[in-house]
Order: sequence, then C-alpha cells, then structure tokens
Amino acid sequence: MRPFRVPLESGLAPEEAVAWLRGDERPFALAGEWLGGLTVIGSFPLEIAGPDRDPFSAIETQPELDRLPAPLPGAADGAVVGGGWAGWLGYGLGALVEELPPSPPAPLPRPSFSLAFYDHVVLHDGGRWWFEGLWSASRAGLLEQRLAGWRERLRRPPTSSPAVPERTPTPFALTANGGPGYLDAVADCRRRIEIGELYQANLCVRLEARYDGDPLDLFARSLPRAQPRFGALVGGVVSLSPERFLRRSGRDVWTEPIKGTRPRTGSDEDRRAARDALLASTKDAAEHVMIVDLMRNDLGRVCAYGTVEALEPRVEPHAGVWHLVSTVTGSLRDGVRDGALLRATFPPGSVTGAPKVQAMKVIATLEATRREVYTGAIGIASPIAGLDTSVVIRTFETAGDAIWMGVGGAIVADSDPEQELEEALTKAAGPIAAIGGSLNRPRERPAYPPELCVHPGRVVEPALLHGQRPDPAMGVFDTMLVSDGRPMALEHHLTRLAASVGELYRATLPRTLTAGVQMAAAEAAAIPGGRARLRIDVDPGGGVRFTVSPAGPGPPEELVLEPYALPGGLGAHKWRDRRLLDALAGLHSGTVPLLVDTDCAVLEAAYANVWIVEGDELITPPADGRILPGTTRAALLADEPGAREEPIDLERLAIADSVFLTSSISGWLPARLRRPVLRPIPVAAPL
Repeated sequence: MRPFRVPLESGLAPEEAVAWLRGDERPFALAGEWLGGLTVIGSFPLEIAGPDRDPFSAIETQPELDRLPAPLPGAADGAVVGGGWAGWLGYGLGALVEELPPSPPAPLPRPSFSLAFYDHVVLHDGGRWWFEGLWSASRAGLLEQRLAGWRERLRRPPTSSPAVPERTPTPFALTANGGPGYLDAVADCRRRIEIGELYQANLCVRLEARYDGDPLDLFARSLPRAQPRFGALVGGVVSLSPERFLRRSGRDVWTEPIKGTRPRTGSDEDRRAARDALLASTKDAAEHVMIVDLMRNDLGRVCAYGTVEALEPRVEPHAGVWHLVSTVTGSLRDGVRDGALLRATFPPGSVTGAPKVQAMKVIATLEATRREVYTGAIGIASPIAGLDTSVVIRTFETAGDAIWMGVGGAIVADSDPEQELEEALTKAAGPIAAIGGSLNRPRERPAYPPELCVHPGRVVEPALLHGQRPDPAMGVFDTMLVSDGRPMALEHHLTRLAASVGELYRATLPRTLTAGVQMAAAEAAAIPGGRARLRIDVDPGGGVRFTVSPAGPGPPEELVLEPYALPGGLGAHKWRDRRLLDALAGLHSGTVPLLVDTDCAVLEAAYANVWIVEGDELITPPADGRILPGTTRAALLADEPGAREEPIDLERLAIADSVFLTSSISGWLPARLRRPVLRPIPVAAPL
C-alpha cells in the first residue's frame, strides 16, 4: 500500500462535516488534539476485526493488499495519516492481561472491542481538508469513488430533515443501586486501604437516560460546546474525553494521566480560587503522584532503561472542571510495537488504582455494574502517524433506546463518600450539558430502621466475603419442571438459555436441542409421581448435557430469608458456578440466602424470584439486568391481575402483607424475612 493525499475545497467546520457520515457503513470521527491537532473522519472500512481476534495483536497488522508504484492521479505527497485501525478497546480486555475475578453484571452488554481498518480517511489540519488513503490496485475504483464523493460532500453543509425534531436524552439519573450503593462502595474501599490491601482505587457509578436518536447528532452538537481534547464518535460511542492514554510517534511514547479535580464554575474569582485549591491540595497531590508512578512503571515494561521520565504536573481547564495533569514520556525498546505497548499498559492506570491489579480486583468486587467501553481506550493506529488513544471517560454509550455513562474518581484513605459522589456528578454535568441533556440529582439516602439495613457502622453482611462472583468459564444451565413427560414452559426456558449462551460465549444452541429435551422429558415420565427436574448444562464451547432427577419433596411450610449484600446481583444468567450461593446457604442453617444490592434493594433469592403482597397487588423487583427473569415470574406478570414490577427494599419487604418466592420447579413458596442481626462490618481479607 502506498500513501497519498489530495486537498479538498471546503469551508465546513468539523462538526458540520461529521454530519455527512450519516448512513455510511461503520463511520468514525476523531476531533480535538488527535495526532497533533487533527480531525479525522472515515467510513467504509477495508477490514473489521472479528470477535475471535486478539485486539492488541490486530492493530499491529495491515491487510494484505497488492502494491502498485503509482498513486492516484493528481495525488500530492506528504500524507500524515493515510488510514489505519480505528475503534475502541473495552475495559474488560484487562482480563487478557491480568488474572481477575469475574466482573459484575452488565445491564446492556457490549462487545469487548470494536476495531476496523480504514484504507482512506478525510482529515482537517486546522487550516484545510484533505482526503488521504493507502493506495492499492484492488481498491483503486472504490478510492476514486470515495474521493469524488467527499469532494462533493464538503462543498456544502449537509441538510437535516425539518420533519425530524432535535432529539435530546431524557434526564440522566443514577441507575440500579445508585448513590447509596456508591457511598457504601467508597466506605468499603477506605476500609480496604486502612488494612493495607491497596493505596487507591478508582470507583465508578453509572448514569443512564433514554435516547432514540442518532449518536452522530449528539457528537456534532457537543463539539463546539465541549471542545474536547479527544472527541470521538465510533461504534455507538460518543466520547468527550479530556485525557490522553498513549501517544506513540516513531519510538517516542507518552501518556498524560489525570488525577485531581475541582469545579470550574461561577465567577472568574471563583474559578481561580478553585484552581489554586487544587494546586494546594495534599489529597489530590497524593492521588496524582500514585497514578503518575503507576504509569511510569507501566511504560517501563516496554521502554528502554533510563528513558522514562515524568514532567511537572500542571492544571488544565476542561468542561466545567479543573484537572491536575502530568506527562510521562519514554522511548520504546527495539522490537516493541503498538500491541505490546497497549498490552503492557492496559487498562489505563488513572481509572484503575494502585497497586493496579489489586485495584482492578477491588473494582470487580465493589462496583455494581460491569464497565463496558468506559475506562478503556479509543483511538487510531496509523502506519504513518503512529498510535494515539484516549482514556474513555466523559463518554456516552448507546444501545437501542438507552444511553449511559460512567463517572467516578480515585478513592484514597481520607476520601469522604458524599464528596466523592458529588465530584463524580460534577464531572458528568459538563458532558451531559454539551450533548443537550440534563442531570437528575439523586434523592436523599433512605432512612432505614436500624434493625433492617444501613445504619452507621453496621450493614447487611456482604455476600462476597464468602466467595467471589460466579465464573462464566464454568458455563450456564437451566432447569425446568417435567410433568407426566411434558416439559413445562419449554420455549421460555430455551429462549432464556439461548440469550445467555449468545451474550456470554457468542454461540448458539444446537438445532437438535428441543428434540433432545423432548426425549429426556419422555424418559422422566417413568419417575414415580410423574414430576421430575430436567437440567440442561451448557459449556462455553457449546457442549450440552441433560440430567433428569425427581422433583423432590415439597419445601418447608415457610422459608426464612437471610439477606446478603451483593453489588449488582448475579445478573440475568443462571450460572453453573454456585460456590458463592452454596457458601451463603451454609452460613445459617434453615435459611435461604436473599440477595440485595448495596442500597438494600431486594433482588432475588438463591434459587427463586421474590414477591411481596400489598393488599390485592403482587409486586416483584424489576428484571433490570440484576436478576434472573424466571419463567413462573413471567407467567404471573402476564396472567395475574395486579401483578407488576417495582423496586422493593428491605424495609418494604419487612412490612409487606406477605412474601413468597416463585421457581419453575417448586411454584409458589411462602417466605418471611429473618430480622437481620446487627453485625459490625466485617473486614474483608485481601483478594
């Protein structure tokens, strides 16, 4: 491939030109300080990295194309980008680098990465627009068409349809366990720091809204408002990041970690005072130094000895905030390429903590929702310009009609939970305003009776003290009742199982599965009483096994529920790894573990969904990604008058007219809450 560039005549601003990407195949846009101050946009890639690729290795490759000695007619020399891999790497790819515990569930799961190779781009260098590409004979015709198309496009601004009103997201609000859960996570992290488990961890919380428009519109709208250092639109993600992760030019590499924040609002005097306070803050300085040292260590893994250096920190203005920023530089050792550089430093140190691996373990333990693209990296790897990536913060992710963002901050020994939550929301306010959205502040923390839940110095016992989250590598399963040889609610069970296998392992169930279930069910007809339990086990590789057993004796007249706090719950999958639930079941004889989130929101029992009765109404917690959506639960919601989904906390559960559980095997099971015993918060052993 031979690089070339052609000048384009246009007076469009970057936010205007970006709108021309609407409807293109796999569009992306980078605007701000990328590659020395370029806006780079592109679409119609040459190659897309499939989910089975190692993304760190992928960006070191170029598609094999034939070469010709001559570039396009009229092409100018001096291409500065030409093309390359563009996309994002999700935070979860850290599991490819380090051995980590399973993460919390994801309300709306996304792929672990999104990368595509573009052999042509359009860029703006601050003065004019250019069309650049990597010339090859097999793509010559398409390159000619794309050049002609962009010449025509950039002569005028795109026209928007007047029939489509300008859409904005509904107000963003904290999701799931929200503010109360974040406060508890910060408090727990402080205890871990006090016992020497780690020095610092970056804990995050999730904000969510509804949005049925095109992310492209949000990006174009935000560019002149936020003026981000590293604005990006790629794969349904709109990023307004202020932070550079890695820049490589030749053998030189540098990173610019951010740690330390103050609001940049009010009068000029207020802003100067906030800036001075940030510079004088010993807490922020301690946070910052730890992360700078961490990044020095990460770069030291791949840089020549003695070349890694940290420059003096500085204060930078960003959307609504001041940030403390440093630059760490180094020179790569011979033979180190972009994949090895990323593998040695991923995920970014400023969004993990110190020590890095231990901080990532604490994040998996204390956060209520899985990080997706958030706190990973976005950027471009060009064969000409090198590598440039940002840290995925101040970033909006979209799927369907949902839009969400993660916000958080560094937790150290003297962090105040309320102040940390306020700082996180302050960071979110600027980007949300830039896309035309608004932020709903969280409600007051519930005042629970001391015998029920959160109380100063006391808490419902954390579930993860007795094990870790289920390991997805052990597979998933489903169970259904077989009555007189007939599997009950078969379609619902198989649909749920197929969804889990597809999301977790990118696999499909065998086409013969239904027939296999019918055969196993027919064999179960011989079991005395005509009632049997049919279990389907599925391995990550797609292997399926059936087990048939008697349905067993009926449960006790009334089950006793013992609550345990598990951030984010177990999610919407039925895990074969039952070690955590088995450990909880063994703690108090005769009780059933009741999982609650860290704000005391009731989730589910160990093997059943939870219901309360209030008058004539049946109420169950919503299937919001934190619980397994049971088949009996679905039938009740569909067929029973007065049955509905609604959040339930422990206080409401305790005063309900009655409580019952539902499962596909046992049906309705009367239950009651065991009055929690006040316990001092136990100190967790290091993971």
